[in-house]
Amino acid sequence: TMGESSDGWIASRTGIKERRILKGENKGVSVLGIEAVKDLLSKKQIDPKEIDLVIFATVTADMTFPATANIVATAIGATNAFSFDMSAACSGFIYALATGASYIQSGMYKKVIVIGGDKMSSILDYTDRTTCIIFGDGAGCALLEPTTEDVGVMDSILRSDGGGESYLHMKAGGSRLPASHDTVDKRLHYVYQEGAAVFKFAVTNMADTSALLVERNKLKPEDIAWLVPHQANKRIIDATANRMGVTEDKVMMERFVLNIERYGNTTAGTIPLLLWDYEKKLKKGDNLILAAFGGGFTWGAVWVKWAY
Repeated sequence: TMGESSDGWIASRTGIKERRILKGENKGVSVLGIEAVKDLLSKKQIDPKEIDLVIFATVTADMTFPATANIVATAIGATNAFSFDMSAACSGFIYALATGASYIQSGMYKKVIVIGGDKMSSILDYTDRTTCIIFGDGAGCALLEPTTEDVGVMDSILRSDGGGESYLHMKAGGSRLPASHDTVDKRLHYVYQEGAAVFKFAVTNMADTSALLVERNKLKPEDIAWLVPHQANKRIIDATANRMGVTEDKVMMERFVLNIERYGNTTAGTIPLLLWDYEKKLKKGDNLILAAFGGGFTWGAVWVKWAY
């Protein structure tokens, strides 16, 4: 039980049965990012000195500064890279993916690593069952490289609306309300969410943006191999799939690996974890629509044509 909740109560309302929690002294989200990148470099047999840029999408940085991307880049030996963090909550990975792709498309860089990950356990109030049951810790990453083939990051639509601040935020810990005895006593250093309002905005915006991206590129439902949705809520995912005309067997969630069931909402980590889970099912040329909605509000969709 957790926050006066049972396993059955949590599973029936969210679909979540397990979450991963990073434990241990002095361990931040960089620990997760470093392991993900090490696995990727080993898999691709890449010298870390070849990496030009590291982008880490997270809202749970190790520290206010330096950037967690700096910490990861140094830890993996990417001594020729510059690096920075990107804060877009649950949309962080797709924001970072589109940004990293722009550096490749400009001709400026040849190898960019994009990481999405969060240690949500560090900002959760475990007495608040409306939030603590949803989130888990996790991270994943992707390597971007130039190609002359018709594959890769093809198009994206990204949006934000600061008007969503009141519905999903963390009240204290920033420059507006720095940490003090008062902010700690009032429990202001945790995720605050008005679930019903966030759900309404997420359903509309994530679905509309995904549909617009598909229409803009003249893609038909049958052209799409997979919808890769942020793992927040099955009803939001279903609404997005329905809006695009995509059948449930093409949604990365239920059929092959129960991602949300095992990891919960890992914020910027959900989409790269999905791609990692489903990698063996993907074929070169498959059209993937990556879609997310997060606090801020931030949202968007990215069309990726799988490259290998």
